[in-house]
Amino acid sequence: MINNISILKNITILYAEDEKDLREVTHQILKGFTKKQFVAKNGQEGLDLFKEHENEIDLIITDVNMPVLNGLEMVKEIKKINLNIPIIVATAFSNKEYLLEAIDIGIDKYVLKPIDIAKLLQVMSQSLLYHELKELYIDTLTNLPNRNRLKKDLESNNIELMALLDIDEFSTINDLFGEKNGDIILYEVANSLKNYFSSKDFSIYRMDADKFAIVSLNKDLDVNDFYDLCLAFADKIEKEAVYINENEIDINITIGIAKGNGAIAYKYSQRVINYARTKLQRIMIYNESFNIQKSFEENIKWVKQVKIGFRDNLFRAYFQPIVNAQTQEIYKYEALIRYITHEGKEIAPAQFLDVAKRTKLYPNIIKIIINDSFKLIKDKNKRVSVNISFDDIANDETTSFIYDILEENREYTNLIEFEILESEEISDFNEVTRFIENVRKFDCSVGVDDFGAGYSNFNLLTLLDIDFVKIDGSLIENITTSKDLEIIVSTIANFSKEFGVKTVAEYVSSEEIYEKVKSLGIDYCQGYYFDRPVGYEKIK
Repeated sequence: MINNISILKNITILYAEDEKDLREVTHQILKGFTKKQFVAKNGQEGLDLFKEHENEIDLIITDVNMPVLNGLEMVKEIKKINLNIPIIVATAFSNKEYLLEAIDIGIDKYVLKPIDIAKLLQVMSQSLLYHELKELYIDTLTNLPNRNRLKKDLESNNIELMALLDIDEFSTINDLFGEKNGDIILYEVANSLKNYFSSKDFSIYRMDADKFAIVSLNKDLDVNDFYDLCLAFADKIEKEAVYINENEIDINITIGIAKGNGAIAYKYSQRVINYARTKLQRIMIYNESFNIQKSFEENIKWVKQVKIGFRDNLFRAYFQPIVNAQTQEIYKYEALIRYITHEGKEIAPAQFLDVAKRTKLYPNIIKIIINDSFKLIKDKNKRVSVNISFDDIANDETTSFIYDILEENREYTNLIEFEILESEEISDFNEVTRFIENVRKFDCSVGVDDFGAGYSNFNLLTLLDIDFVKIDGSLIENITTSKDLEIIVSTIANFSKEFGVKTVAEYVSSEEIYEKVKSLGIDYCQGYYFDRPVGYEKIK
């Protein structure tokens, strides 16, 4: 008998039996032990019920000899839909040929008629072992094997070629249409994968929320042929929109392909799909020349270093002068973060800033920048400009810190300026406008950094109440050799003057560049031609 009958309370069964009296008696007994029962009078009715309630049904109990469609034929059709569903057959026959056929089509257990209920419950209990494995190895939404199954298969099978597929911006789809509709999209993508990649040659897995794996079972498949196959699938998916409540939803995907022995192929495909995203590539094959491992090791190193830097106060602001373009006199300084090692080595932000943002440690950096800036303002009476991103402005903790420190230093706030980074997309201009209005209460000036390199350009002059724009260095550094760049910078200068907005040229690295931007009417200059960023101690 079963040791733990309460386990059966968690399952839903499909029971198919054509003999009315037996069906009704057995059904009444099963009602006392299982959560829910779907009852069919023949195989066709059973198949229809399974198709309608596939995601609910955990176990099937069926007779063999039934009208319309017999039990084994029903099982064959059900196995085409879900190969892994556990099935118990009840039969009055025990001949060898029937048992072999039942085993061949994937029957898990059988009981003989007349049914011994204790025996049936025992067999059901044994089948629940699979039910537990189903939760562990099968994705319940798509009925695809999951990450656990893939890892197990990687250990036991000689897998050499695979791809990871990721739906682009899937979190945005969930936000716009809801998780229920997101599940519909995942289900459709899973079906498209199953229909496109032959089960004879490929295994499909659902990995995470929006990730799938495609594993080649064909040892002779060339990686470039696999690439072409994946590329054709990507084209197909992106051309065939998914419709939800008459809403057309376009799907875009990124695919990373890797060749290797089992777990190596899995590891490399994970690496290359992330690398493909950074390079804005839709599909990419892993190549050692990408130095992805070196990049990972560098990230790991800097995650640790950033944490040490905050713990040991190794971050500090350096200050680069911004001069009057006509007189070359210093008008103000831009505060720039530096990491100073215990050995005194100065490290520029390019090596650690992205890691700080990804690890949610970046808000600490702007606090250091502002504190160090006020020290320079108060001790040496200098004007200082501080960079601020839209993410900073959207972060309540960061803006609260800014407003509080401005309040604490109100007598000096007319000497601090904020440069909003245009190279990072501004998704809410109302929020930026509120920030500008708030800091203006403290007599702070506000400008836009990286002007000409980002998303809005001239539009910003009409949308935001700003005092200056800093023209992006990419437009300045080659201005003496490019007539096009000269025209762009001249246009920015003239347009800004019309709005009463001052202009700053960065990347002024030579006298030739300086003379050019001065001739174009730029108000201020910044660059190595005048000075590099220096520490607080070196500013007089």
